[in-house]
Amino acid sequence: MSAADTTRQLAGQLARRLGIPGFVDVHTHFMPQNVLDKVWAYFDAVGPLTGVEWPITYREEEDRRVALLREFGVLAFTSMLYPHRAGMAPWLNAWAAGFAARTPDCLHTATLYPEPDATSYVGTAIDDGARVFKVHLQVGGFDPNDPLLDAGWGLLADAGTPVVVHCGSGPAPGKFTGPGPVGQLLARHPRLRLIVAHMGMPEYADFLDLAERYEGVHLDTTMAFTDFSERLAPFPAAELPRLRALGDRILLGSDFPNIPYPYVHQLHALERLGLGDDWLRRVLYENGAALFPQVSQGIHS
Repeated sequence: MSAADTTRQLAGQLARRLGIPGFVDVHTHFMPQNVLDKVWAYFDAVGPLTGVEWPITYREEEDRRVALLREFGVLAFTSMLYPHRAGMAPWLNAWAAGFAARTPDCLHTATLYPEPDATSYVGTAIDDGARVFKVHLQVGGFDPNDPLLDAGWGLLADAGTPVVVHCGSGPAPGKFTGPGPVGQLLARHPRLRLIVAHMGMPEYADFLDLAERYEGVHLDTTMAFTDFSERLAPFPAAELPRLRALGDRILLGSDFPNIPYPYVHQLHALERLGLGDDWLRRVLYENGAALFPQVSQGIHS
């Protein structure tokens, strides 16, 4: 049996045990191939940053990656993509819109960058049906409180469009990572629906604080609790009660395809936390379906 077959079988067993139709993964990466090649080259060389090798498990062609997610029982996923300089975001948004149009189980994803036309293209993406945005403060190297983004954040808050934000300082800190800049952003735009990527790794407790303070703040599980991440930035056991209490705002994320282990390991890492089937059911399916109603509508249509 191949590794993909094993993952499909184990993921299916978990879904059946929990009584859910599948999984909603809010943190998967699909992007233009030339951009993805550069991302993969980064992970191939990431050892010097972390001291740990980072082999990419699912280095496959795009169609095969989509097929794998479907085989693993993922009902909806995203095309997380992000610019590292001005002028990239509109091009990436156009690509993502096309990808979502030809991939109906992908939640139409968009991105932004602090530049003069940011408000315009954020509004266009929302009007064109973007369901989720991705912001990467580490790679982009920008302050989320840049005045060029303020009106765009307002549009996103008004629309209730979730924004997945890589704002934690893992795997390596950036100038604008950590809870401070995002906390300032939320103080100005408290209605924003922010999804903190990677549980805010390694500043887990600080980002749990923000989730407790702002009802629109969610956290995704991307790579958190896995053997790989527990070696680098273990989740504090003392925070597990708060994690349980926030069960309605924790969302499954995986970082597929850029993960150094099989997809099912993320699912089992959440299961072994021992927070109960109700918590796990919400994280793996119900919370995502509630945040993105088209998921459950698609199942029942």
